[in-house]
Amino acid sequence: MKKAALHNLGCKVNAYETEAMQEMLEQAGYEIVPFKEGADVYIINTCTVTNIADRKSRQMLHRARKLNPDAVVVAAGCYVQAQEGKEIDPCIDIVIGNNHKKDLPELLKQYEMEKSGHTEYAMEDINRTKEYEELHLTKPGDHTRAYIKVQDGCNQFCTYCIIPYARGRVRSRQTKDVLEEVRDLAGNGYKEVVLTGIHLSSYGIDFDGQRHLLDLIKEVHKVEGIERIRLGSLEPGIITEEFAKELSEMPKVCPHFHLSLQSGCDATLKRMNRKYTSGEYYDRCQILRKYFDHPALTTDVIVGFPGETEEEFEASYAFVDRVDFYETHIFKYSKREGTKAAVMDGQIDEKIKGERSARMIALGERKKKAYEDSFIGKEVEVLFEERAQIEGKAVMTGHTKEYMKIALETEKNISNCIVKVRIENHSQIIR
Repeated sequence: MKKAALHNLGCKVNAYETEAMQEMLEQAGYEIVPFKEGADVYIINTCTVTNIADRKSRQMLHRARKLNPDAVVVAAGCYVQAQEGKEIDPCIDIVIGNNHKKDLPELLKQYEMEKSGHTEYAMEDINRTKEYEELHLTKPGDHTRAYIKVQDGCNQFCTYCIIPYARGRVRSRQTKDVLEEVRDLAGNGYKEVVLTGIHLSSYGIDFDGQRHLLDLIKEVHKVEGIERIRLGSLEPGIITEEFAKELSEMPKVCPHFHLSLQSGCDATLKRMNRKYTSGEYYDRCQILRKYFDHPALTTDVIVGFPGETEEEFEASYAFVDRVDFYETHIFKYSKREGTKAAVMDGQIDEKIKGERSARMIALGERKKKAYEDSFIGKEVEVLFEERAQIEGKAVMTGHTKEYMKIALETEKNISNCIVKVRIENHSQIIR
């Protein structure tokens, strides 16, 4: 039996695709082993979101070659897709673009039969394809929560982002295929599903020009056995009175919304080619708070974007302070070759980026603690996931619907059980 090792780099969509490739290999008779010496095949699902991600992708490919010089090294995903037309690293045996991961077992079989010694390619012009690549998972790595990819591609073209060039235009998965996977997961005991995609808010616009994410959520909500539905990152524009109201009427939907912000300054948002103003973003947050009781709002913020003056940073800082996010993920702007922002005037010094990042992170930590403190004395539902030892005590840990991580002191194994827990003090909330 041949042995295969897989390594994932990048986002939740990549993670889903890596697990799908693993399941395909298992069905083809491969033994899945850890990413170390001894594998016959190494598959690296690469990332290209930043120059650093490119470097990590190359490092993992070279590491695989060193682990076993005779192994078949497969490079899949965004890094190699973005390199289309360029000379490929000689350490790679098989190159798989973003719409050909489903072909992995057949490509390996063909490569073994031919033994040509040449690099094999399964690529296409991702910016022209309209086909959604159907992958299917029945047993993801997490035994309580399953990520489900329902959409690929992006039409936004933010000036800092390479992803539309690596993932192509919006392509949505058919509802019937999503529901078939959700039913399989429910049948295998999963209680929570997370709907995810490269630009989730655009789900369905390739069907008839209209967004259909709300319709999809309604259908998933009907599946027996699934008790929680969590949503991946959303664009603020999808949050309307109708959208929020109908979500709030579905008890399985988690009140946890990640709304991508990037900056709280309108001038910076315009240079980023974001499709909203800070005022419009704030209004969307208020709509969610109107229909949900104390929802967890989380976001991403870039500091040090080209041309960001001290005044613009202060405006962004003040806006983040005003919104009161549960979690704020801070990124120092990283120049990505091939994007408009990489050649913009006004590139910011790394020291200044670091200072701004530190200030924004400290603000985010204060807001996070304040949000968590607001739950002390309240009863919450926790989906428990795993055992742990904290300060010598046996506990089970899991997440609330808001995605706060909670510890409960118990000797019982209550994994994959939803239990009501009263939060007595802050020590029960794991940071």
